[in-house]
Amino acid sequence: MDVKGKIGQRIKHLRDISAMSQKDLAYSADLDRSYIASVENGSRNISIVNIEKIATALNVTLKTFFDYDEFDKPTTSH
Repeated sequence: MDVKGKIGQRIKHLRDISAMSQKDLAYSADLDRSYIASVENGSRNISIVNIEKIATALNVTLKTFFDYDEFDKPTTSH
């Protein structure tokens, strides 16, 4: 899996744990819902600034956000 897919998977996982819809997360992070969807499905390259906005909206630190076993695995290139 590439890094965009891993980031998207992590956001979806944290959003599910928080019982937030994509719309709720988008509103809380001041981002568009379609942007959240495209990040979650791994088709969008997300900036670190937007990762921080999303982590804040999910009430997790960046350290917690990146504490994910998938990030320990090698990524595939595209």
